[in-house]
Amino acid sequence: MNVSSPGPTRPTSRETMNETLGITLKRERERRGTSIAELSRVTRIPQASLEALESDRFDELPGEVFVRGFLKSYAQAIGMIPAEVLARYTSSRRVAYVTPLPVQTPLQAAREGQGRRFGVAIAFVLLLILLSLALSIVLKPRGRDMPTELSQRAATAAAATLVIT
Repeated sequence: MNVSSPGPTRPTSRETMNETLGITLKRERERRGTSIAELSRVTRIPQASLEALESDRFDELPGEVFVRGFLKSYAQAIGMIPAEVLARYTSSRRVAYVTPLPVQTPLQAAREGQGRRFGVAIAFVLLLILLSLALSIVLKPRGRDMPTELSQRAATAAAATLVIT
């Protein structure tokens, strides 16, 4: 890599207005006489990724964090100011960053749905048991709750069955 440059350079505003970020990076690399292979060795970025950066094919790269890291390393290696390269990348993308929600597979959704259905079924059965118990307590006739005529008839009927047997 040619290191004859004293420090980071800034392309003129006229040059950058009409160029994409990838073209600017490639032009600066070629101006310094650095090959893709040499830049790959210095930055430890695969050649295919460097070619994608220079062709503005950012969507082919692994992810946003990697793209930013690659751009920063690339800019440092060829003597550009990394903050300016990253700012240019960000302004050219204008992508809203959305945090993805965890996606359930159909199998997970079915299992979760079965768990809910099972819990609802248990609650329904317990409610039926409690309702029948309450009804049986409320509606069960008791000896002291019976009217006197019925309790006397029941007592004589019971005595008669004892005498007969």
